[in-house]
Amino acid sequence: MHGDRGLAPPHGGKLVDLVVDEARAAELLAMGDRWPSWVLTERQRCDLDLLACGAFSPLTGFLGRADHASVCERMRLADGTLWPIPVTLDVDDRTRDAALVWGHLALRDDDGQLLAVLGVHEAWRADPQLEAEAVFGRCDPAHPSVDHLLYRAHRWYLAGRLEVLPSARTLDAAGPRFTPAGLRAHFDRLGITRVVAFNTRNPMHRAHQELTLRAARETGAHLLIHPVVGPTKPGDVDVATRVACYESLLPTYRSGQATLALLPLAMRMGGPREALWHAIIRQNFGATHMIVGRDHAGPGQDSLGRPFYDPYAAQALVRRHQDELAVSMVSFPQLGYVEDTDSYEPVDQVPPGTQVSVISGTEVRRRLARGQALPSWFTPPAVASVLRRRYPPLPERGVTVVLVGEPGAETTATAAELACRLQSLGRRVRRIGDEGSRTDQATQTPAPVADLAGLSARAVESTRAGDIALCTVHTADAPALERMRIEVEAWGGFFLVPVAPAGTAGRSGSPRSSGSARARVEALLGQLRAHGFLTGQEDQVSA
Repeated sequence: MHGDRGLAPPHGGKLVDLVVDEARAAELLAMGDRWPSWVLTERQRCDLDLLACGAFSPLTGFLGRADHASVCERMRLADGTLWPIPVTLDVDDRTRDAALVWGHLALRDDDGQLLAVLGVHEAWRADPQLEAEAVFGRCDPAHPSVDHLLYRAHRWYLAGRLEVLPSARTLDAAGPRFTPAGLRAHFDRLGITRVVAFNTRNPMHRAHQELTLRAARETGAHLLIHPVVGPTKPGDVDVATRVACYESLLPTYRSGQATLALLPLAMRMGGPREALWHAIIRQNFGATHMIVGRDHAGPGQDSLGRPFYDPYAAQALVRRHQDELAVSMVSFPQLGYVEDTDSYEPVDQVPPGTQVSVISGTEVRRRLARGQALPSWFTPPAVASVLRRRYPPLPERGVTVVLVGEPGAETTATAAELACRLQSLGRRVRRIGDEGSRTDQATQTPAPVADLAGLSARAVESTRAGDIALCTVHTADAPALERMRIEVEAWGGFFLVPVAPAGTAGRSGSPRSSGSARARVEALLGQLRAHGFLTGQEDQVSA
């Protein structure tokens, strides 16, 4: 433990900086076009950002094979340094082969801009099942990071010398973003030597604010509100909305009491291991204390409906390794609102018979969906206003409808009938297939499995805009469709409609509505009304 000797020292003793100078950057840019390239995923880009600036100190690059195996097995680097979460660069077969031939790999963003160069020293084949069991406790794809390992990550890991260009830095971009060195300098200017960090991936309500105020009083420390703005859990509130909530809440703290800094961390939802990881990261930013709450970084329930982790397992693991950290844990139980005293109290410490109120995330979403106000005891009015703009009542939200069936008259008839009926209700319909997004199109070809990721992105865009996205696919690939559902439901509704295979219905080849197509559409419209996405009466629809 660090004690009371100013800001916490970096984990491992030295703050890593992988950003090269301008002269070396010019050399890398000149040579970069000769080398094979890899476009970083969102998770990889976040990892690169935090490796570059030292937030992942003492790491000096993506983990090599020995470090990776050691981290998975015993939460330590090969040299024994505490490190609980693998940080790896996964690539496909072709990229691995080219990188080994050339010895270098140019790492680029979606626009092709060179961000960094990896001098490749190692390549080895990943074992996703083994990694999932070791790091996350089980190989259950209901866990978002297990799903990532099994179905999204590539099968080769690369490691080597990492050199990052100055232009790749995003922590110096607009908004309340700091590198570890920058945040330490900020605290030094203010004369702050004790900092308690609060990690969150959700909007902050009154219970969160009360928790942070208690932690600041208990530790006598300045409060660092350090929300994660990289990829988190599918279905979480989007980053822009969350940041607006944090910024609206910040003025309610006493002047000089709190600092807001955004952290582009790609969360793994790793529960206890992730809590330990978060503590190390906050130590690198200078924090002397960190709040670890109930079910810290938990992913929710497994495929059998059970919690992945014990709600206080994260606190227990951080406590077990406290002597190896320079950041002290501040632990709290769940807080609830007591109306009699207009205060928040630990739910397990109130006197018997006392009425304690708690609103779950599910209840928040239900109230917003119905246009109901969030009570002021639960959330400040400014935060409630931000959430209301982001989550309008259900009839104003978008919806994605996915017709699953082979190309043919039955699928075409169902899509045409559904589009017509929805438009008669005043809803804007966007037909999406394997050639992109189209409006009021009569026919289209269902998308194959390979196109589902792109189709999902276009469906999310349409749903976010308040439209009804009508998609046709000829795959019943359950994991891919489930990922699509999760992404869409962050913005609106998602409905899956099986259509009879080609040859079993609608054999005439005519695109006119068949009886089964009309029955299918009637059933779906009934579901849309029952879930609150449709209101009003249809215009007259011709037979």
